[in-house]
Amino acid sequence: MSDSTATTNPLRDDSLSVLTRGYGFGVRLWERTRSGARAVPLRLLGRPALLVRGAEAVELFYDEQRIARHGAMPAVVQQTLLGRGSIHSLDEAEHRHRKATFLDVAYDDEEVARLTPLLDREWRREVDEWLAGGRRSAYDAAIGAFGRASMAWAGLPGTAAARTRWSARLAQIVDGFGVPYSPEYLLATANRAWSDRHARRLVEAVRAGALEPDPGTALHEWAWHRDPEGALLPAKLAGIELQSSIRPMIAVARFVAFAAGELHDRPEWRGRIAAEGAERGTLTGGPLAVAFAQEVRRTAPFVPMLPGWARDDVELDGQRLPAGGRVLLDILGTDTVDASWHRASEFDPERFAGVDDYEAITTFVPHGGGDPAAGHRCPVEKLAIAGLAAAVTALSDPRLTILDEGLSVDRRRLPTKPSSGGRIRATGAPSRCPFH
Repeated sequence: MSDSTATTNPLRDDSLSVLTRGYGFGVRLWERTRSGARAVPLRLLGRPALLVRGAEAVELFYDEQRIARHGAMPAVVQQTLLGRGSIHSLDEAEHRHRKATFLDVAYDDEEVARLTPLLDREWRREVDEWLAGGRRSAYDAAIGAFGRASMAWAGLPGTAAARTRWSARLAQIVDGFGVPYSPEYLLATANRAWSDRHARRLVEAVRAGALEPDPGTALHEWAWHRDPEGALLPAKLAGIELQSSIRPMIAVARFVAFAAGELHDRPEWRGRIAAEGAERGTLTGGPLAVAFAQEVRRTAPFVPMLPGWARDDVELDGQRLPAGGRVLLDILGTDTVDASWHRASEFDPERFAGVDDYEAITTFVPHGGGDPAAGHRCPVEKLAIAGLAAAVTALSDPRLTILDEGLSVDRRRLPTKPSSGGRIRATGAPSRCPFH
């Protein structure tokens, strides 16, 4: 194919297709071009854009000299899911300065070690609830378990019930941001306003001396974070970044729903992981569970794509995009592209067995890619992996049964999950009348 500028029919805009096709949006675009292509042109919100995937695409997208983030995220996403002024919209020195606090708060191995006993406690609590006859889905259980654990880890005050309620609000923001045509988006907007107000008050309480979280916790560090000029962040913005330290963990509940479906279909893996957990005496850190969690992250539809602006003309795979156009990194396409993965379409946790440095896999980007310190890779990723692995071990408990109904996935909806969230019951529990 000869080089060409990334232009398409100016009368055809692909923006609506993102909403109507969901995760099939990228698949449809790749069908426009040759097999194995790494870049395909489109028009988005009236401007030329380029959808890219693969290792070279990741390197392009996370090169701050060529790609900028500020203003690239559509407002409906920025204002609901991420929050106005959050780190996701920053570039260069300002981004690196704020990112350093995120790394201190969430990325260090010590922080993972501090979170893991909380994850173990909360998932044992959920298992006990199921054994006592509870009927929460894996997804709903994960929202509560991850929320309570991460809020305690972050130094937030409150009872378990209060933490569970706030977790449900944060989870609904994640669930509703991608459907701006529905009442769920309005609810997400309301929950964002409530959460911003609540987080702001927590920050103000710390600054006033009414709360004294431990140094190093997310609440402490964001309350006292200073910008490059030495000024404290506005309390609302500090609260937004506080939420950005815990919300990604709660969003992993969607991965838990997918993990339930994969475990249901793979009883041999459930058996292996259950044995591993029993031998280790903990729900956290099992190598088999971690490998399974990583494969769920690779294959499950989660973040479909990430946007950036081309600072200058860019070129990839024979396609050129003029400066000012949007570059879209196809996250799911990159995680499952045949050119980068052996038997890419197969669910095979063994591919992650013994892989400690997952960040070195350029085309493994479920939480973003690039250098966590200098780029936009999610600093909460290590915590997310630990949480998902703990959930996988909990769901492998032989005293629990993963029901087979409701595991279908609507890939048109953004974001998506198995429709039931993964129904869990105590093994051998009698079925109930659906009307009682």
